[in-house]
Amino acid sequence: MLAKRIIPCLDVKDGATVKGINFLSLQSVGDPVELGHKYANEGADELVFLDVSASFEGRKTFADLVVRIAERINIPFTVGGGISSLDDAARLLVAGADKVSINSAAVNRPDLIDEIALRYGSQFVVVAIDAKTVDGRWTVTTHGGKRLTDRELFSWAKEAEARGAGEILFTSMDHDGTKGGYPCSTYARLCESLSIPVIASGGAGSVDDVARVLTLGKADAALAASIFHYGEIPIPTLKQALINKGINIRT
Repeated sequence: MLAKRIIPCLDVKDGATVKGINFLSLQSVGDPVELGHKYANEGADELVFLDVSASFEGRKTFADLVVRIAERINIPFTVGGGISSLDDAARLLVAGADKVSINSAAVNRPDLIDEIALRYGSQFVVVAIDAKTVDGRWTVTTHGGKRLTDRELFSWAKEAEARGAGEILFTSMDHDGTKGGYPCSTYARLCESLSIPVIASGGAGSVDDVARVLTLGKADAALAASIFHYGEIPIPTLKQALINKGINIRT
């Protein structure tokens, strides 16, 4: 069985790392390059940098920030936010990103998944899905969670996989920033329906939360932000605790 991954997420707005609750009330928590360097040194397996306002404000992800990140860290990292064309993806790849995360643009024009996968390979394409429950249905949103769509989580994830996505990064908006645990039954259903890795995002507040989503939730990786940004659970502490629970974690 492949080792599970621990992935800190750095949401970036106006050049600063920010964190909120349910995608709202964003507060600055530090410089993304310095935080990324710190997490890499502490043993993070990968990093995710998301320009959280790029799609909503109609901007492109800053390639110069990606260059700075690539110069400081030695682990794989994914960049997302405002990527709406093959040229956008190419610019980030040249700047040093290992993968791109596409979300709003993929929902609006699903062929974008096919185009990037065909040009660079599925391993370069992460399809991020932000969804929340609306009338008992996991409804996909776009533009930083600000716009509801008519798409449903499980069917959209299956389509993304069929089009060439190499991974799915599913964030539960209902749980984001709450530190109340991940929706493990939802992740288990999603993972069972796909053959590509699923990264779980939204709700990490304790070692047990992460352990549950990697076991009961069957996720391939756990993404978290608040517990790392606020120093509540250092990465080495988290990894050792998961190993002590018998979970196969990269060391």
